[in-house]
Amino acid sequence: MTPAAGIMQSRSGAAPAPEDAAVLSVRGLCVSVRTEAGLRPLVRDLSFSLRRGETLCIAGESGSGKSITSLAIMGLLPPPAVRVTGGSIRLHDTELTALPEARMRGIRGERVAMIFQEPMTSLNPVMTIGTQLAEAIRAHAQVGRAEARSRALAALRAVRLSQPERRMGQYPHELSGGMRQRVMIAMALALRPEVLIADEPTTALDVTVQREVLDLLRDLQRDTGMAIILITHDMGVVAEMADRVIVMRNGSMVEEAPVERLFSDPQADYTRDLLAAVPRMGQGAGRPAVADAPVARLSDVVVRFPLKGGLLGRTTHHVHAVEQVSFDIRRGETFALVGESGCGKSTIAKAMVGLVPHQGRIEVAGETLSAVDPGGMKQLRRRIQMVFQDPMAALDPRMTVGDQIAEPLVIHGIGDAAGRRARAADLMQRVGLTADQLARYPHEFSGGQRQRICIARALALQPDLIIADESVSALDVSVQARVLELLRTLQKEFGIAFLFISHDMAVVENISDRVAVMYLGQIVEMGTRAQIFGNPQHSYTRRLIQAVPVPDPGHRRPPGVRPTGDVPSPVHPAGSGPARVRLVDRGAGHMVAVED
Repeated sequence: MTPAAGIMQSRSGAAPAPEDAAVLSVRGLCVSVRTEAGLRPLVRDLSFSLRRGETLCIAGESGSGKSITSLAIMGLLPPPAVRVTGGSIRLHDTELTALPEARMRGIRGERVAMIFQEPMTSLNPVMTIGTQLAEAIRAHAQVGRAEARSRALAALRAVRLSQPERRMGQYPHELSGGMRQRVMIAMALALRPEVLIADEPTTALDVTVQREVLDLLRDLQRDTGMAIILITHDMGVVAEMADRVIVMRNGSMVEEAPVERLFSDPQADYTRDLLAAVPRMGQGAGRPAVADAPVARLSDVVVRFPLKGGLLGRTTHHVHAVEQVSFDIRRGETFALVGESGCGKSTIAKAMVGLVPHQGRIEVAGETLSAVDPGGMKQLRRRIQMVFQDPMAALDPRMTVGDQIAEPLVIHGIGDAAGRRARAADLMQRVGLTADQLARYPHEFSGGQRQRICIARALALQPDLIIADESVSALDVSVQARVLELLRTLQKEFGIAFLFISHDMAVVENISDRVAVMYLGQIVEMGTRAQIFGNPQHSYTRRLIQAVPVPDPGHRRPPGVRPTGDVPSPVHPAGSGPARVRLVDRGAGHMVAVED
């Protein structure tokens, strides 16, 4: 039995539709927002159909209307400002635009489900994962509490969430971004929909989990005939999954074609530009080895988090987030950390800026973090800046973006008010935005635009080292290409070093000078870009590279061998830990882990 079959069953009493029948039909759809100047169109005259068992991918840049289209289908447009102003949306013979909310609630989730882009804003922060999953199941199925929890647990296992029984009792803030996205996918799958709308469902996932999720979606289609609308900026995922592709720009469709024809013979200039911006494996630009002195050095760094239990609240387990990690980052170098969610990449970044306690030695700009007093730490943070994974959580919703970009200059007493405004305006333009947007607030920007604002803020102090934690994962490919080029330009101009944390192996291969591969808190392989991608030695490194989607529908991979059993966990009883590994030099600084 496939993972899909474990959580999906035939819809009782539902006669199967003909294979070529349209499950969903959109005709002449127009969506507008009410402004002081009147209605402004967000989606213009959009038409398409979706057949049973088909995957339709919608691609385009932020603000193109992709997500607004999906919200219109789900009946989730924010009233009263945004509404459907024309056209038709039909699910079989049911006109969705005319349904009252009470009837739409019966369709939403049970017949048409959606996986949202930002899982933290979609999950209830005061309810456990298990309760939320079971509640969603019971809202649409006549089952008892025990059966609902059983289905919820099966859904978490199907999306390969580690320790699913334990996750059932946890809250959203206790999970990583990738784990939260897997919970959202499990929730949608557990409801057994006819149509699944997936809005950037794998953006927060590392490549191995991404491949498992994509394989799972294919299983669902094979077993149930479910139709999928996949919204993504990852053209590798489009090539891997799509039957047909719609390319949108500024609310309008610019091209629609079968996936093979779109990649081989795109008709629109915009589509050609979009495909040209896709990072591809093997196109990394070689650079001379960086020989400058390190701006940061880690020696045998350990980060463990205690887990307490029992009546006396004693420490019973430790999360071994980082174990004996050592590396250095040189001036003008891009050093990449790659690995799956929970491997310790972000924990290392937080330790380097003093946000989590650590053992071992971390030096930044010649200063040892453990020996720096609070005043010295403030000055040291001027030399090292960070771009976080979730831009909405990193920005203050009550401050304009102009004030937030200038805030580091205010904190460090740099320049006057006019100079700071000019600096903020220049940075906005350098990251692809405009100076007249400085007076806006974070909620007025798309996810990709918010990330660019975070990058601009990190650049304000012209630091020696920028830690970029999944800094381009939320960006569509053309914006991603511009931001990566901007980072290269700034690096060349100012000699900035980057610690680049990413699960996108194609991006890492294109931008990095050296790469360290992490697994369960330990580095298992480290070397130059050419060594890691051209001659990977560790089996885990090879698995990461093999899982990268290829942006060519002619090279679709057959479903891989699925992992079995529980996903390994970094949680161990107090006094024990994971197997220790040591790095052995295979020549020219190419380090590979062997178990002690």
